[in-house]
Amino acid sequence: MLMRVGTWPITIRIAVATAVLMVLLGLVASQQVLSTLGRLQDARLQEYARLHVEGLAVALGPFVLHKDVWEVYDTLDRARANASGERTLFTVVADERGRVLAATDPLRAPVDESIEAFADEAVPVSEVTAANGDSVVRVTAPLSVQGRDVGQIVTELDVSDLVAQRRNAALALLAGNAAATMILVLAGYFVMARMLKPVELLAHHMGEAGDAPHPIPEAAIPRSDSVLSRLLRNFNDMAGAIDARTEADRRLAERERFVSLGRLSSSLAHEINNPLGGLLNATDTIRTYADRPDVVRQSADLLDRGLRHLRDVSRAILEENRIDRSGRLLSKSDFEDLRLLFEPETTRRGQHLEWKIDGANDVIQNLPSAPVRQIALNLLLNASSAAPDGGAVSLSIREENDRLELAVSDDGPGLSEAARARLMSEAPVDPGGGVGLRLVRDLVTGLGGGVACHRSEGRTQITVSLPRREARPC
Repeated sequence: MLMRVGTWPITIRIAVATAVLMVLLGLVASQQVLSTLGRLQDARLQEYARLHVEGLAVALGPFVLHKDVWEVYDTLDRARANASGERTLFTVVADERGRVLAATDPLRAPVDESIEAFADEAVPVSEVTAANGDSVVRVTAPLSVQGRDVGQIVTELDVSDLVAQRRNAALALLAGNAAATMILVLAGYFVMARMLKPVELLAHHMGEAGDAPHPIPEAAIPRSDSVLSRLLRNFNDMAGAIDARTEADRRLAERERFVSLGRLSSSLAHEINNPLGGLLNATDTIRTYADRPDVVRQSADLLDRGLRHLRDVSRAILEENRIDRSGRLLSKSDFEDLRLLFEPETTRRGQHLEWKIDGANDVIQNLPSAPVRQIALNLLLNASSAAPDGGAVSLSIREENDRLELAVSDDGPGLSEAARARLMSEAPVDPGGGVGLRLVRDLVTGLGGGVACHRSEGRTQITVSLPRREARPC
């Protein structure tokens, strides 16, 4: 129940808290009112009982002493006739032995019967009260003559009007407290709803923000210079700053991509220039030895191999630089193109390249081509930069537990703290550094995968684990 209450809107919780406090306050106030009313009623009842019983005691004392039954009856009749109202219902008088001498209703209390049946439930005048809810109370008092107890008197008093007054007062207090509580709860709800409207607006925008929060319209911000209005404007400033940072990250990623292509272009220039020199020599040989078919055939074969190599290089460059590749799925030929693009970099630096693609067709064919190629290219370029001249760089692709495991390793000194932070954490990129490793992390996160970095036996290995995606319907 506590967990459910914690999920209620704050306006509802405040209204409920107000209701609980009002109920507690109403209970305390009602108890005080009823207690004061009860004391006043008991004081009036005790005063009436005292006057009634003491007056009868003075008048009946001598007659009870002489056991003059008729005079006792006559006194009781005159007392009942002179009594104001109908509060006195029944009176019985007994002698010192507890035997009834007279009663206002002889049938209920016959003469010479024991008075114990009436005296057991009677209380002294000082203890009489209407708080127990009974409509009739019994009062007892001794009859004394010159300090000598000569008998006992028991009187029944009607207190139904006092009980009704107390009940009506309790109902009135209950109705009044309920009405006041309802009014205050509704008023508190509407007041708090109005006061918290800017906060709910902020919570709504933050809940829908995601990675790109939208600013709150200026018309919805209170014009008063309050804490809430400043909070909303601070949120708008934060949304603008996030948009600016997102745009900056996008531009940095584009710059990193073009820098990577530039580095590849410098390596590919050597890869293209070398066969071009051989092709030009082949054409000169054909011109010189046109009358020798065997030389022409060998030169033609050399031209064919060189041109095919140049075609593969140009196709790989076009494929890597294509703008719209979001709809194409990954294949093993993508890694062959990637090797063709990257291998000149390792050749230029005299590095040994290990390239291992194990059977993972089912997983590969369900992943998008562009982000996976970009991940592999950035990691390979980083590994080649970290490895020394004549070092080793490797790429391994395999399937494990229905996931694509892409591992790139090198024998360089390992990642620096700044580079590790770019690859493994979500902290902002430090100014002056590249965003290639951060781009790898963002692409892997977008594909629902994970990145791990491990160094062992002088080699650093970065492993990217990408889950298999469900095949999209045709």
